[in-house]
Amino acid sequence: MRDRVARLTGRAVVAGPAGHPPRCTLDDGTVVVVKDGAAEPGSVPAEAAGLRWLAVPGGPPVARVHGADDTLLVTGLVEPGPATPAGAERLGRGLAVLHAAGAPALGAPPPGGPADAWIGHARMGDHPHDGPWGAWFAAERVLPYLRAARDRGALDPAGAAAIERVCGRIGDLAGPEEPPARLHGDLWSGNVLWAADGDGWLIDPAAHGGHRESDLAMLALFGLPHLDRVLAAYDERVGLHQLFPLLVHAVLFGGGYGDAAAAAARRL
Repeated sequence: MRDRVARLTGRAVVAGPAGHPPRCTLDDGTVVVVKDGAAEPGSVPAEAAGLRWLAVPGGPPVARVHGADDTLLVTGLVEPGPATPAGAERLGRGLAVLHAAGAPALGAPPPGGPADAWIGHARMGDHPHDGPWGAWFAAERVLPYLRAARDRGALDPAGAAAIERVCGRIGDLAGPEEPPARLHGDLWSGNVLWAADGDGWLIDPAAHGGHRESDLAMLALFGLPHLDRVLAAYDERVGLHQLFPLLVHAVLFGGGYGDAAAAAARRL
């Protein structure tokens, strides 16, 4: 492994690999993390392409790719630290920037990434789709995994039928169309690494084009620290857009609407 890490990074390895996940120290003092994806063909090219695609100016910090081949990924080490309210707010603002960076289409893989990707240890197809989000989400993200869960006995017939009914009504439930967002794609709390610099760093993406609310929903699924701060910062421009209706209400009705407009301005 040392020779492969040296070849991928262009630096000699002076220590390691050691630990879990394996770490190596390069001859310039850089500590890198090494991930072997041989058991999941295509996972390393997908992850490397995803990490590069997610590294947008103003977005959340992303683990740096030092090198990758078909089965070995070398990324920078993120020194761990505590989750803080201020860091959560920066994460929320960064996610808004990341999502707004956009994607060519729903289901589009990152540039250079394979169409046959992974989410965790499960296969995930990334195939561009030009129809409505709900139809794509049902066909590409819900129904394939519904069938697999049912086949392995993890979902009973009644539960499967309930999910199928939701897919049948997806057009009514999906809400208004939005441009495809640039998604991390597997943004549960374990893939946000709180670092010594106070920021929440993104790791282990299943990046693709999708609906921005999918990332936010996954953050809420398994209990991210300071989630309320993340979501408030993500939506902090709501206050900017509220200035107009608040001032209209102040003109028409008086009361506390003027104070509310001033409070929104102070928060901004």
